Order: sequence, then C-alpha cells, then structure tokens
Amino acid sequence: MQWLWAIIVGFVLGLLARAVLPGKQHQPLWLTTLFGIAGGILGNAVAGWIGVADTRGIDWIRHLLQLIGAVVVVGLGDMVYMSVRGKRRTTA
Repeated sequence: MQWLWAIIVGFVLGLLARAVLPGKQHQPLWLTTLFGIAGGILGNAVAGWIGVADTRGIDWIRHLLQLIGAVVVVGLGDMVYMSVRGKRRTTA
C-alpha cells in the first residue's frame, strides 16, 4: 500500500512543481510523477538530515522540503529530458 501512496504523492508533488516552475515543461505526465517521487524522497532525506523528519502534528517543514526537492528534480529532469530528446529549450 505504501507504493500506492508514493505514486499519489509523487504525482501531486510533480504537478505542483510544474506549476511553480516558470515556462512549459515538456516531459510526459508519467515522468513528472517519477520526478515527483524522487523529489519527495530527496525532501524526506533532507528533513532527516536537519532533524525535522518527525515532529508533533503536521510536518509542514518536511512537506515544504519535499516540494522544494520536487521543484529541483522536475526542473533538472526537464532539462535532461529535452537534451535527450534532441530539442533545445529557448527562453523568450
């Protein structure tokens, strides 16, 4: 059942990261979900490193770190995806 929650949270984090990032991201939705999962894992790791992984109540700092991790991974992943696909991103 944890894998199902990882997919759902990764999907939501990926979509939020795409909404936060400026411009259009070109990766497909399934790749956005994978990037969101990776960003969530990265955010959890950072939360553990700084000691805020388990707090009383809602873990707002951990959730914010997960979103920041997803934004970083989705942004970098989109650049890698576009370079692999052979298309250059133009900024206008």
